Amino acid sequence: MGTTATQPSLWDRSRQAVVASIFDTAMRLFAEQGYEATTIAQIAKEAGISQRSLFRYFGTKEDIVCGEQEELGELLRATVEAQPAAATAWEALRAGFTVLLEAHGDPEQLLEITALIFDTPSLRARYTQKRLRWQELVQPAVAARMAAGEGLVAEVRAAAVVATVFACVDAATEAWARSDGHADLAALYDEALAAVRG
Repeated sequence: MGTTATQPSLWDRSRQAVVASIFDTAMRLFAEQGYEATTIAQIAKEAGISQRSLFRYFGTKEDIVCGEQEELGELLRATVEAQPAAATAWEALRAGFTVLLEAHGDPEQLLEITALIFDTPSLRARYTQKRLRWQELVQPAVAARMAAGEGLVAEVRAAAVVATVFACVDAATEAWARSDGHADLAALYDEALAAVRG
């Protein structure tokens, strides 16, 4: 009998262990000598694998930090789509981001990643690029929930809501990172959204 979705295969577990080892090694090196000064060759050597093997798991150095964004984007889209019909677009998006926050699991690791991303221009650019893809993924679900009809005006309305929510998430997340994780991230998001919705 094959493995079920709730029971990762041996290959999946092995892959997850290698990915975690590369990530932990890279984050240690970034903390010790800085992101820009750390090379892929150093990460691979410290992790005990070849550069070629490392590239099977991560396409770029940025992906070591910003990885899994595609899976998280799909989770956001699916969560927004799954919200009750009575939920507004704003409520559905907030529920989506709450699920993403829970998916990260380890708040300390999330804080470490977030601080590194916001402090490193090349990482922030990669992060922004991936987040724009999230906006494209979730926009149709938001448009459908807004019941604004079809056409250019409906697209613009949905795009504006999505862009506003993402801007509020980023503002709240950056403030949360500056507080060293002591602030309530969800409360910061609510304050940011309240400010723009007036």
